[in-house]
Amino acid sequence: MNTDEKLLAYLTAKSAYQSKAISKEQGFTFISKITGIPQIWTLNGKGEPVQFAELEDRVLSVFHSPNGKQTAVGMDHHGNEKQQLYLIEEQGKEVFSLINEPDYFHHIGGWSPDGEKIVFSSNRRHPGHFDLFTVDVVSKQVTKHFEYDGNLVPIGWLPNGESILIKIRETNIDSSIYIYHIASGNKVKIGKDQVLGRYDGIKVTKNEEKAYLLTDVEEETVYIGVVDLKQPENIEKVVHVEGWDVEEISLSPNEEKLVYTLNEGGIFKLYSLDCTTGIKENLEIASKGVIDSISWLDDETFIFTMISPVSPGDIWKYSFATNQFERLTYISQSEVEKDWIEPDICTFKSFDELEVPYFFYEKEKTANRPVVIYVHGGPEGQTRAEYNPVIQFLADQGFAVAAPNVRGSSGYGRTYIKLDDVRKRMDSVADLAWLVKDLISTHQVDPKKIGVMGRSYGGFMVLAALTHYPDLWAAGVDIVGISHFKTFLENTGSWRRRLRACEYGTLEDDTDFFEEIAPLNHSERIQAPLIVFHGRNDTRVPVSEAEQLVADMQSRGQTVEFTVFEDEGHQTERIENHITMNSEIIQFLKKYL
Repeated sequence: MNTDEKLLAYLTAKSAYQSKAISKEQGFTFISKITGIPQIWTLNGKGEPVQFAELEDRVLSVFHSPNGKQTAVGMDHHGNEKQQLYLIEEQGKEVFSLINEPDYFHHIGGWSPDGEKIVFSSNRRHPGHFDLFTVDVVSKQVTKHFEYDGNLVPIGWLPNGESILIKIRETNIDSSIYIYHIASGNKVKIGKDQVLGRYDGIKVTKNEEKAYLLTDVEEETVYIGVVDLKQPENIEKVVHVEGWDVEEISLSPNEEKLVYTLNEGGIFKLYSLDCTTGIKENLEIASKGVIDSISWLDDETFIFTMISPVSPGDIWKYSFATNQFERLTYISQSEVEKDWIEPDICTFKSFDELEVPYFFYEKEKTANRPVVIYVHGGPEGQTRAEYNPVIQFLADQGFAVAAPNVRGSSGYGRTYIKLDDVRKRMDSVADLAWLVKDLISTHQVDPKKIGVMGRSYGGFMVLAALTHYPDLWAAGVDIVGISHFKTFLENTGSWRRRLRACEYGTLEDDTDFFEEIAPLNHSERIQAPLIVFHGRNDTRVPVSEAEQLVADMQSRGQTVEFTVFEDEGHQTERIENHITMNSEIIQFLKKYL
């Protein structure tokens, strides 16, 4: 296999993710790009993947009805994230449009217990306001329940079908959960008033007496709490681990077991909790990766998605009856998987002695290698132990790759995630400069062959690093990045503007700071060659962020390459675009590093 063939094999490695059990059956579905874009799949009687239903564009969400006979699917258009709602019947043979208002976003919350309605929120009234609706799946009648001037997402229904759980975003990381009673219109908040925190993953018992949830209220990290719904302001801790976040919880159908994942620095551990005795058990699995999308097949068996640096993603099953794991799909198998490597987890001390973690990939320990620093987005995101074809191919070709979780990343506590807020923004960029020092001193990389790449907010980090520390870099890769926070906040979707301002600052109070740090205002400082990619339909970071920067650089004759994908949004989902972009990135990095 030559180098080009090997790169193609890395880039076309498939995955299965977003596992969902089908009610009343032992079957399940998952999402995969087997056909080139994310579609919904299942397994046939031989255990082979077959398409559950054929849809014309990207599938974002899947909701099986309580009786398992119907499936609601959220699908957008060319990556614009504006989900429309479709109904699949007759085991995938028939697909009907249920909600089709293509100018608006729809957040889907799932089926009513009787299987007659689906709850969703939409910004039809105002671009930045999401109101609560239900739709009758037979008559297609849409009912508006209440209006909210902000970002509201339905989570699901209470078992009696008389109330709906809703999540309201308060800041970029904090939220509130309410129980909305449909008949009266009353809303009851879970947790204390006036106390901000992260809330997620609420699971209400069938008798509606209590609920398990995830929150970090009055703590640094996210824990499992239980709340008496008659006194919903009081949350009792059930599982709390100092230093690490609980990421996901799932309650068994008989409500005897709670399965949860613990995020230990980007590597997930799987546990079960006996809801009666409080006994916790580590469900040890060999893979060092990320576990999510836990879904129960029956009282003793659940499925989940598992991804690791050496596995793009597959569906697994665990049985409490046998205490055994079983791999159900082999979508991610590849002829080059033997060459994929596990990273080391390292740390360095930044300018203020803050300890910053990073994943470090290297095939061989040799001196004077080129290195690429890969910066995650968010900025509240986290680099985790997941498969990345570009990182793996660079490592295979003799590059070292460092993927840091600079200050502002999630997964390390509330204080850490807020260390880059507003006017502390450039401290996270400084972390990259101190990482370079560490890579030179501890890993003996070539100081003249250091590249930096990132997507979304990671793209801003690339541009900020190139403009504020121009002497450090030999190449930069910016994918859907922000070039000026002022123009970004002016042009991003209004549904995001207030929440992003909590992290970045506001147009009213912080424009002077935006002007001071904007890569666009300092692009003449960029010395390294730069390659830029953007999706035309990006509703998060508008393509104008890339266009204005590239035009500025081209006017001076600086080395910059630019590609716009006309049929993509913030993500690069279509396999042909994925191959084009990453092939060009590899060629670019090889040329300049």
